[in-house]
Amino acid sequence: MKLRIGRLILLAVCTFFCSQAFAQPYKKLTVNDFKGTPGNNGDGAIAYTNCTIEYSYTARPERDYYVLTFYIKLVMNSDRSWVNLTKIYSREMLEEILKHEQGHYNISYMEQQELLRTVGRTVFRADYHRVADNIFDRIEAKYKKLNQNYDTDTQNSTNRLQQHSWDAYFQQRLNYMPIAKN
Repeated sequence: MKLRIGRLILLAVCTFFCSQAFAQPYKKLTVNDFKGTPGNNGDGAIAYTNCTIEYSYTARPERDYYVLTFYIKLVMNSDRSWVNLTKIYSREMLEEILKHEQGHYNISYMEQQELLRTVGRTVFRADYHRVADNIFDRIEAKYKKLNQNYDTDTQNSTNRLQQHSWDAYFQQRLNYMPIAKN
């Protein structure tokens, strides 16, 4: 799940031609990251990961373009993420659940990094509001679909062959992903 907060919050001023963006490093999840109360909506879920991508930017006019400074933050919402430990019967099962939930975090992280790279190489003109919104909407839709495909393909981690395939995909993407500079 992603939630965008404050599209037009003023943060900082960029003094160079390119856009600037700020981010935090990748996080490996542990059971301690899941502090929320387990859900009981009848779907049999054992765990749930809630990540938010918060972003804001400021704009400063230059000659024939605008310099935008972005703040794009990936937040692992521990208070809304949970693992139902009463349904976990072994250390191996917990590790499998955490690996699956790491995949959801990985998707959010990949989204954040793509946002940072995309806004960092975009020249913004007078229509910067529309252009920035389109970038965020397009990339958010892409990763929302990827998240849905992940759960469908892995059958929420119960299809071990598909889970292994996705784990390899994430490892490959994370190993070779150009990291956006802060």
